[in-house]
Amino acid sequence: MTDAVHELAQVNIARLKAPLESPQLKDFVDALDPVNAAADAAEGFVWRLQSEAGDATDIPVFGDSWLIINMSVWRDGDALTAFMYQGRHREMLSRRREWFERLAEAVTTLWWVPAGHRPTVAEAETRLLHLRTHGPTPYAFTLRTSFPAGATAPVTGEVPEGLGCSL
Repeated sequence: MTDAVHELAQVNIARLKAPLESPQLKDFVDALDPVNAAADAAEGFVWRLQSEAGDATDIPVFGDSWLIINMSVWRDGDALTAFMYQGRHREMLSRRREWFERLAEAVTTLWWVPAGHRPTVAEAETRLLHLRTHGPTPYAFTLRTSFPAGATAPVTGEVPEGLGCSL
């Protein structure tokens, strides 16, 4: 469903198995620019987090230098899903276990933002921690369990103090 008042934000994080400069991650690093270019050109793409380098691999998340972040905003879930499961991005998804640790906690979440809003890393961390604590809610959800645009209030308020990333 498209809602011109809202756009869909998504974040996913991953724990590297090796440094980005390592031979083990060469294929991943080499694919970043083409995959990001494909995202930028995708139907329904709105925005993605990036540093001056053009990607987000050097943007800190949860204070852990082994974690990398990907965050973007899309017109809706259909546009995001269409991009995720086709072309070069699909190829990267199929190889993710070569490059990233398997984590027990949720590493991806979605939430609705007002059209034009660009989420911050702190906002993404809060949403991801909320999902881990409460499961899918209108405040932070998954592709499998989504909520309509406009339903954005947290279920029980803020994430409890001291709840950290135990990745």
